[in-house]
Amino acid sequence: MIANLIGGFVSILIGVSLVGPVADQINSATSNLNSTGGACIAQNLGQASSPGCQLAGASSWGATVLKLVPGFFALGVLGIGLAVTYASLRQAGVL
Repeated sequence: MIANLIGGFVSILIGVSLVGPVADQINSATSNLNSTGGACIAQNLGQASSPGCQLAGASSWGATVLKLVPGFFALGVLGIGLAVTYASLRQAGVL
């Protein structure tokens, strides 16, 4: 039981510490600024996009779906906590 609690605590700690960087990376990938801070220039179909602007010309629904990733990542971390709690209570004979 203690091993489950320690493993779950470490998993939750790592997961929570990664939510911020994941959100930052997704926000930078879906923004209309390139890696140097300049505005992305709209590209015509068939032309190569400027560096750092790969998702700037993407459809709006694609960017919206991509921005949902940090929320689902946080829900996954919450699921780890629930699973650890359930396993510990089950081993203790409470459930």
